[in-house]
Amino acid sequence: MAKFSKNSMVLCFLVAIVFVISSASASTRLKKFDHPTKGDGTLNFLVIGDWGRRGTYNQSHVARQMERVGEKLDIDFVLSTGDNFYDNGLTGIHDSNFVESFTNIYTAKSLQKQWYSVLGNHDYRGDVEAQLSPYLRKIDSRWVCLRSFVVNAEIAEIFMVDTTPFEEKYFTTPKDHIYDWRGVLPRQAYMANVLKELEKALSESTAKWKIVLGHHAIRSAGHHGDTQILVDRFLPILRKYDVDFYMNGHDHCLEHISDTESPLQFLVSGAGSKAWRGDTKGINRDDVHFFHDGQGFMSVELTPTEAEIKYYDVFGSVRHRWNRSKLLLHSAM
Repeated sequence: MAKFSKNSMVLCFLVAIVFVISSASASTRLKKFDHPTKGDGTLNFLVIGDWGRRGTYNQSHVARQMERVGEKLDIDFVLSTGDNFYDNGLTGIHDSNFVESFTNIYTAKSLQKQWYSVLGNHDYRGDVEAQLSPYLRKIDSRWVCLRSFVVNAEIAEIFMVDTTPFEEKYFTTPKDHIYDWRGVLPRQAYMANVLKELEKALSESTAKWKIVLGHHAIRSAGHHGDTQILVDRFLPILRKYDVDFYMNGHDHCLEHISDTESPLQFLVSGAGSKAWRGDTKGINRDDVHFFHDGQGFMSVELTPTEAEIKYYDVFGSVRHRWNRSKLLLHSAM
């Protein structure tokens, strides 16, 4: 009997080890959403950030221009760079702010496509679990919001990452704000896992175009400027795996900045509603190709070998256009 008990203990120990290893492996896999491209292999989408204000601060005007561009490009989906609902996220799954700031604003036929969204710091001030809840998809089937995940669009993979927990000030000096850190603590372990998941996903990607999207900037000439912890911990990974574009919001403006050590481009689209802050930092730097301190959004047109980025203002005018050949790595301003 003693012998059986000992063997049973060994077996249980081995099973436990396998379970822990399997769990750890699973935790380093980002959920992936497959989104097919058009029959001709092209991919078009819009990028918008910092928008949810029940139509105010020109949010409705930007939405109308998105309608026009979305129809012209026959977009496949929309990406949101976070701060989806102001000022303090959602209060719960039945919060009317979801319908009033999203469903009732982006009503155009051309925008009835999937919206892939990450969380911003303002979203963390509300009920984060509500904003992540699948229940919201019952209200509006377009809505897909997770902390970190991958959109596999055949010729491009878009790695959506949760950057808010990387900013220490939200933990140490929250002022009068209350952040919902459920699912994030302990913070250091969470950050390490996000970076591990991102690096693993990038290392396995065979997509023609690699795009990483988060809320906070790596490089920005706007109000908030560079996010140093992202410069230290994200940027080396993006360079290592030849990421083409890093897209973000947070600064309420439109920007295009080039990396000084790689072909990586920093594309800021956080002008979905409230903008015009007027406090820019270093916009005359050589690496800053475009800065617009006003409302607007960005479009991305991809083929297997070509990319075209356009920035539109609140009137629908193209304020900046940039092209790249994937084969020649040649950019045209």
